[in-house]
Amino acid sequence: MEPSDQHGGTGVNVHLVDGTYELFRSYYGAPSATGSDGREVGAARGLLRSLGALLREPGCTHVAVAFDHVIESFRNDLFDGYKTGEGMEPELWAQFPLAEQVVHALGMVMWPMFEFEADDALATAAKRFSASKQVDRVYICTPDKDLAQCVRGDRVVLLDRMRERVIDEAGVAEKWGVAPASIPDWLALVGDSADGIPGIPRWGAKSSASVLAALGQIEKIPDDPEHWPVKVRGAAGLARNLAEARDDALLYKRLATLRDDVPITETLEDLEWRGARRGALEKLVEVIGEGRIFDRIDRWRDD
Repeated sequence: MEPSDQHGGTGVNVHLVDGTYELFRSYYGAPSATGSDGREVGAARGLLRSLGALLREPGCTHVAVAFDHVIESFRNDLFDGYKTGEGMEPELWAQFPLAEQVVHALGMVMWPMFEFEADDALATAAKRFSASKQVDRVYICTPDKDLAQCVRGDRVVLLDRMRERVIDEAGVAEKWGVAPASIPDWLALVGDSADGIPGIPRWGAKSSASVLAALGQIEKIPDDPEHWPVKVRGAAGLARNLAEARDDALLYKRLATLRDDVPITETLEDLEWRGARRGALEKLVEVIGEGRIFDRIDRWRDD
C-alpha cells in the first residue's frame, strides 16, 4: 500500500513520526543485536531500517520525527500517577540517544521533547502544517489512540505503518466509537494504563463511546442519567460514579488532551528531506552495524 496514492491531491504530504513508538516497536519486534562497544543496539538497528524504508515510500517528501527525550513532562506536575520512566527496560532506555542519532544521520528533522511530550509536538505540527495550502495530507505515523484526537477529515490521518492502514475521521469513529474531538474525554472515562490515567470506575469502552457519541464532552454529561439522550446499561451506577469523581475526570481529560502550542520553529520547507548525512551515518553504522543502509539511500546532503 502506498498511502500517498490514496488521496489524489496535488500538494505535498507531511509525515510526522512518533519516534518513541517506533523505538518501542523495534525493541520488542526487532532481533537483539550487540554493537561494537558491547551495547544492545537491536532497537536502534530496527529504527534505522524502518525510517529508511519510510524515506523510500513514494510521496514521502516532508518528514519529522518526535521523541520523548525524557519520559516525564508537565503532566507529571498535574498528577502524581502520570507515567514515568520507572519500569522501562534499561536496554531500551539506553537506546534513546542512539535513536536520536539515527534520525540525525538520516537527515530528518527531529523534535526531542523535554517539558512537553512527543505527542504534543506531533499535534502541534499536524495543526500547523495542515493549515498550509501547499499541503495535501498530513500523516501522523502511529496507531496510538492518543493521537486520534488530531485527525481531521481525510486531511490529517493516522498511518499505522505496521498494518498498512490509514485511519481518517470515519476510521476513528469506527475504531473507538467517538469523533476525534471526543478522544480525550473517552480516555478520561475509560482510562489509559500506558499513561497512568486510571479512568472512572465502571466506565468501559462501549458505555463511554455511547454516551460521548451523543453528548461529545464529559462536561455535557448530566448527573441524572434520566437526562441522557441514550440508553446505557448500568446507567445509574455510571452516573453516580461520574458525579462522585467529576473533578478527577476533568483532570484526566486535561492529561489526555494534547497540546498544540509546542514551540517548534521549523517551516514546511525545513521538513523537506534533502538526503542523509553520510559522515554521521558512517559513524553510527560503525557502532550499531546495519551497513546495508547505504545501498538503500539514494540522496545525500552536504551538512
